[in-house]
Amino acid sequence: SSLPGTQAAKAPAVCGHRRMLNRMVGGQDAMEGEWPWQVSIQRNGSHSCGGSLITKKWVLTAAHCFSNTSDTSLYRVLLGARQLLQPGAHSIYARVKQVESNPLYQGMASSADVALVELETPVTFTNYILPVCMPDPSVIFGKDMNCWVTGWGSPSEQDRLPNPRILQKLAVPIIDTPKCNLLYSTDTESGFQPKAIKDDMLCAGFAEGKKDACKGDSGGPLVCFVNQAWMQAGVISWGEGCARRNRPGVYIRVTSHHDWIHRIIPELKFQSGRKRWPLVRPL
Repeated sequence: SSLPGTQAAKAPAVCGHRRMLNRMVGGQDAMEGEWPWQVSIQRNGSHSCGGSLITKKWVLTAAHCFSNTSDTSLYRVLLGARQLLQPGAHSIYARVKQVESNPLYQGMASSADVALVELETPVTFTNYILPVCMPDPSVIFGKDMNCWVTGWGSPSEQDRLPNPRILQKLAVPIIDTPKCNLLYSTDTESGFQPKAIKDDMLCAGFAEGKKDACKGDSGGPLVCFVNQAWMQAGVISWGEGCARRNRPGVYIRVTSHHDWIHRIIPELKFQSGRKRWPLVRPL
């Protein structure tokens, strides 16, 4: 459909653009190719954390996913899958070359709960395996944005998704930090220090509970649609229980760790969220 005599420049692989469907479908099961950056980080063959593909070689996840081991050979990363059981022909398993945890991370519910996982070999992008955009620090994620959290839920038996364990998606509103601190300080058990939402944390979800990201989604992405592209706002870090009243999900802000991500992956381009013109380069 290009004009006669012009030729659309072959666009480089663009982050944050799904190729399979551009409409949102209601319901909780994700569609094939709907969240092509979502990965499953598997330890000893079973799903332990979510993560997101950000370049051909790197996956962003939570540091606590790797807190009890340094043996990368125990891990595989499943990409391009919609379901965990018999993930199908579009999916691949990748070996892990190295894990870089943020040096500022100090344990559960602490700041800097982010890690970067380098894959042994770069993946080939397909309709089912594509990177999400990393936001420039100038991008502000606010409460009126269209944001979604995705994951396969808890690995623990009692909360486990029914087979074949299809990727779940949930639209969540961002909750501003003062309000989130207020929610976390209500109904605290006596003698317990309410958990503080630190500067590099972001809350999203529902004050009334009922819908939330759950344990096994740790490390997975909270993404928002900004200027026609999906940008990752947060990494699922912690929450108190699952979908409890006054306990929205707590995420690590990707923009707070821009410098650290840039240091480890200098070639990664961060997106400002402003439209880039011209969309077709003149010849």
